Amino acid sequence: MRKLFIILTLFFTFTLSFISQTFAAEVPIFKITSASIDTSNALISLTSSVLEAMPDIDSIKVIKMSNPTRIYFDLPNSDLAIPKKEWKFASSGIKQVKISQFSTNPDLVRVVIYFDDDYDISNMQFLKLPNGVIIKFKNAIAQNPFMQNTYRDDHASSSDFYEYLTVTTPTGSNDALSQINEAFNTQTSAFLKQELKLNTKYYVDKVIPKDGAVLLSGLGSVGIEKPMVLTNPMRIIFDIPNALVNPGIRNKEYSLGGEDKFKIGQFSVNKARVVITTPDVEKYIPIYSKDNQALLIGNIDKLNYSMIPSPSGDITGYSNYKIDSQSSAMTLNFNTPLVHGFDRTNSEVIVYLYNIIGFDDETFKKAFTGTIFEKAEITGLTRGLKLTIPIEYGSLVTAFTGADGKSLKIQIKVPMTQDEKKETAALNPPATTISPKGSAGKHKVVIDAGHGGSDCGAMRNGAQEKHITLDVAKRVEKLLKQQGYGVLMTRSDDTFVSLADRVAYSEAYDPDIFVSIHVNSSTSDSSKGVETHYYHQESLPLAQTVHASLASAVDSPNRGLFKSKFYVINHTTDPAILVEIGFISNTSERAQLLSESRKQATAKAIVEGINNYFKNK
Repeated sequence: MRKLFIILTLFFTFTLSFISQTFAAEVPIFKITSASIDTSNALISLTSSVLEAMPDIDSIKVIKMSNPTRIYFDLPNSDLAIPKKEWKFASSGIKQVKISQFSTNPDLVRVVIYFDDDYDISNMQFLKLPNGVIIKFKNAIAQNPFMQNTYRDDHASSSDFYEYLTVTTPTGSNDALSQINEAFNTQTSAFLKQELKLNTKYYVDKVIPKDGAVLLSGLGSVGIEKPMVLTNPMRIIFDIPNALVNPGIRNKEYSLGGEDKFKIGQFSVNKARVVITTPDVEKYIPIYSKDNQALLIGNIDKLNYSMIPSPSGDITGYSNYKIDSQSSAMTLNFNTPLVHGFDRTNSEVIVYLYNIIGFDDETFKKAFTGTIFEKAEITGLTRGLKLTIPIEYGSLVTAFTGADGKSLKIQIKVPMTQDEKKETAALNPPATTISPKGSAGKHKVVIDAGHGGSDCGAMRNGAQEKHITLDVAKRVEKLLKQQGYGVLMTRSDDTFVSLADRVAYSEAYDPDIFVSIHVNSSTSDSSKGVETHYYHQESLPLAQTVHASLASAVDSPNRGLFKSKFYVINHTTDPAILVEIGFISNTSERAQLLSESRKQATAKAIVEGINNYFKNK
């Protein structure tokens, strides 16, 4: 694990100090959109989706207090865009960590760390990211039921993110740990700078092929998306979101015995893709380690049990709760960290509890009577237990494990009926009134202005994506209505609308097409141009016509078409596209995007493309 931890410790580090400086004025708000814990490494990370908004860490003043013994520091110009967090620790030393919005005038987020009187404060370390902070504790074990995502049906999520990191290390030493120590403890003039793309959720460092299986090891919390089966040749695809693959193992083919072969690659900037070519695609399942940092993907018929701990644990708790009208969750608690396999079919969820042997069947059945889990059952295996949960076709499944490995949550969202869709649309009307086909008998179009409200999207120098997309969307709406189209806006003011609600509004409206408008961003200020994204094949003609119009009408490079799994264009059932109308991170293009001429030209180009699409149908 030492080598893996080096990936994180190469970040800029600031040590605990008592240096107080005046915070710089006019600093943009640092919006904390993620606060998570990795107990296997005792790491707490606070990150934002906006790279430039990070406060000046070097100027932060750390205050030590007594009764109880604790330290605290404030992140200036910061907004906690999530509920306050609190973690308790079972080990000696660190006792508790609290993160909350201390004040809003000025904007301060306070981090308070409680510890034993004899705790050596040098065991605490702070790591600086361009868009966040990592707090590292030595030998600390959390005891609270924080859950981390291990499986999801969705192939795109608003929680997906990646970070560009600039790593500075002194030259002259081949040993990475020596470089770190030298960098932070001595004055060295010779430094090497390099930019990496690193995701803070999972780094795949090593793969070990075996007979009928492959072991992936890394740092962070690994999760899997619903696998896909492709033919010619027959193969199964496992995507790992929010993951970076060690370049040394990418795209190399490994034999898993017989006809079975394995590859792992960097499918996109923040997604790893595992491809197993085999005639036995239905037999390969993911199996998670106790600390959720290693993943074994193996043929269940060839599973080598020597790699899995012998059954020794028990199920100690059974609970369920209803999240909303569609979603419910089942939680099981254990007296030992869980090693489990996960399988998902169209009709059921199967969880293999490989190191668990004891359970109370009567208590289990009683806990889930009258819920969507009441037909679930636990049966014995040669090794451990098997949990089987029947599900309705079209349901969305998400799984989580506790940070300490001692709990498992299965969350299921059943599909809405047609009546529920109509009711949802009636109870949650969109900002623009839903109208019929249009006064001239033309088609119905959904226009989706990206982001909104608390979700600002990409930001640069005071410019916010949410304002640009709404302005352009309103222009598109006006032009379409002038031509007789029926138009639904998923939002027509600066309000937050979830991705799921955007899809629900669209489905209730039953449009002919769906167009989502976004602004692009990059860590490189040289990137510029327009892109159009689609996912379902039926959306390709719409993407082609709109993009052709956009690329010819706007004075910006043509970056092309992309097949992408963005949530809104993946989950809508009508032809759907997402247009990226330019880069807010490019100084010259940002100025254009804020101008009346560029926004109007963009809107006219989108409408022209929509017209051409319907003319060619």
